[in-house]
Amino acid sequence: MKVYKRLIAGTAAAVMLALTCGGCGAEKEPVTITIWNYYNGEQLEAFNRMVQNFNDTVGKEQGITVESASQGSVNDLETNVLNAAEGKVGAEELPNIFSGYADTAYALDQQGMVVDLNDYLTESEKSEYIEGYLTEGDFDGDGSIKIFLTAKATEVLYLNDTDWQAFSQATGTTYDDLATVEGLTAAAEKYYNWTDAQTEAPDDGRALFGRDAMANYLLIGAKELGCTIFDVQNGKMTLDFDKNVIRKLWDNYYVPFIKGYFEANGHFRSDDIKTGTILSYVGSSSSATFFPDSVMTSDDDSHSIELKVLPNPHFAGCEPVSVQQGAGMVVTKGDEAEIKASVTFLKYFTAPENNIQFSISSGYLPVTREANKEETLADSEVAMTPEVKSVLQMAVKTVNENKLYTTRAFEGGKNARKVLEYAMSDLAVADRDTVEQRIAAGQSAEQAEAEFLTDAYFDSWYRDTLAQLQAYEG
Repeated sequence: MKVYKRLIAGTAAAVMLALTCGGCGAEKEPVTITIWNYYNGEQLEAFNRMVQNFNDTVGKEQGITVESASQGSVNDLETNVLNAAEGKVGAEELPNIFSGYADTAYALDQQGMVVDLNDYLTESEKSEYIEGYLTEGDFDGDGSIKIFLTAKATEVLYLNDTDWQAFSQATGTTYDDLATVEGLTAAAEKYYNWTDAQTEAPDDGRALFGRDAMANYLLIGAKELGCTIFDVQNGKMTLDFDKNVIRKLWDNYYVPFIKGYFEANGHFRSDDIKTGTILSYVGSSSSATFFPDSVMTSDDDSHSIELKVLPNPHFAGCEPVSVQQGAGMVVTKGDEAEIKASVTFLKYFTAPENNIQFSISSGYLPVTREANKEETLADSEVAMTPEVKSVLQMAVKTVNENKLYTTRAFEGGKNARKVLEYAMSDLAVADRDTVEQRIAAGQSAEQAEAEFLTDAYFDSWYRDTLAQLQAYEG
């Protein structure tokens, strides 16, 4: 494999150097390292600027040159990394560093190709990073650091405040009502009934809310309710799909969805804000720039809207848990000079002043404690829109005040997560479509929905989903 060729070449070079120079005090040889990323657009421009700045300063001083290449999408990057690791015909040599998520890093780690960075960081340096971020790459629970987190995100509640105000003033519903999952569900029912009453047609109310990432809702919601769905130890997953917990999650997504209180039409929920289909959604803090500045209800009717950013709702009476998401950097095995050069770049990249610049420019959160302060972000000279600033401030508040959680990597983890992403949401969309067809045919909403609100219907879905997830247990 190419990674081992690099190791052999590095060893041979070291031997030749020793033979040539004997014991003389030779200058350190220049080192070139390669980085693969999946950035595009503004994110790629921001990253390339950071690489160039490094090469012109620290890199120049220490004889390190960084060469960066975007592989396209996340999936393209993952495919290219795995092909390189397996030494497939036509694949490029494995880079020294690649941007990646836990599943890809775990796959390479199982092949012995990932560097544990724990020994390359002092205890003081490790303490500068948000603890939960460093443990994401601890696959075996032994304190290893196999993913170096560089930019992260969490979730916030995006609200079309302009159209919310009319509803709020008419019904007395407040932002505080959206602080809990249960309160949000109740507010969505109230909004549906309020909009339904504005027309003579029965059962034509509108949805208040949607979600971008259903897997996050299930994993984080279950965690708040005391259940770790994917309990991973030493790379092996034990499933904890507690029926009572899952029923509560069902009652606060599937049930309001088929009743028309929640909705999901566009590719992302920001698309549904744009069309006026919903007023709010929970989405990644890194998607701030996608929130629209206007609503178009028809080709001839549009109006401007303002964004209000609120905390991601939590289950009442539970310790608040929020997702941590986003890729990190993985260092692959090579000669010691390459590894040390890679670590030098990553330390530079995550230094507060540099990490803030990249993170804000690309819509992500910095990863150090110092950089994750509202006053630090406010004092930075990086230009940002009021909307992005509001989202980042709320995201920083979330990171500092909530318990952060992400699932540990395990074999088949990506596919197991897909089950959570689509099992409930796809059924909700299909069943809501059936309800709407029945209402259009003359049934009342109560009649149209009745079939889907029984314990037996939930039990059937639960058994099927449980069986799918059990296939990924260790």
